[in-house]
Amino acid sequence: MTHHIKLNHNYADAVLSGQKNFEVRYNDRGYQRGDKVQFTVVDDCKIKMTHPLNEKIYIITYLVHGYGLEKDWCVFGIKPLSGNEGE
Repeated sequence: MTHHIKLNHNYADAVLSGQKNFEVRYNDRGYQRGDKVQFTVVDDCKIKMTHPLNEKIYIITYLVHGYGLEKDWCVFGIKPLSGNEGE
């Protein structure tokens, strides 16, 4: 499954560089390890911006829920899809 989710422009460069390799999200989508994520970078008004991250696809490598997180929230690890995974 591929999740198309918005990402505020303040975090886009850090995700693209690999410095930020996780997401904290409300889990209304049923995120699972192995799912793909494609980000749409948006400005503070939630309007889509042009950014290289919009063209990248990531794979969820690890998923945590519970353990001090509020109900229905999760943290998941991501890495760029290499072309061999999930294809």
